Amino acid sequence: MTNKKEKIEQEEELKDVPEEVIENEIDAEKSPADEYLEGWKRCQADFENYKKRQAESQKDLLRYSTQNIVLQILPVIDNFHASTSHIPEEQKDNAWVTGIMYIQKQLEQVLVENGVMEIAVNVGDDFDPMIHEAVDDIKQTESEKKKVYFKNKIKKVVLNGYGIDDKIIRAARVVVE
Repeated sequence: MTNKKEKIEQEEELKDVPEEVIENEIDAEKSPADEYLEGWKRCQADFENYKKRQAESQKDLLRYSTQNIVLQILPVIDNFHASTSHIPEEQKDNAWVTGIMYIQKQLEQVLVENGVMEIAVNVGDDFDPMIHEAVDDIKQTESEKKKVYFKNKIKKVVLNGYGIDDKIIRAARVVVE
């Protein structure tokens, strides 16, 4: 019962207070609460942005560490390609040669599983300095130079190029005519 009496007394006291004063007091209490709420929202947004930056940073770290290891493995794969391209025809079915070819495929599969893709380059393709590195050019005779100034075509692939996602980690080394 005292609660009812107290409420009635408070309501009667408030009747005497001008409405303008009550609104000012409410606004005064509301202002810090709004500031705290805005600060909390900003802090929450900053934390979400931080989490996104950290996730992106982790991806970059993984990508660059993969790139470093891949650049160390590529010469090994190049040597496999060079050695297996010179196998005599009569020894292609040899068990030892088959085992070496299997090891080469395993290394290539490890690269593929880590997002490394070989850049497709064929003889006759146009030279693209974004994905190719010219290591030599074919000398043309004087009569050929008069007919065609630059062919800008790939004549021979010296080393395959590789990329991770959209990034070229090693340009294909080619001979251009």
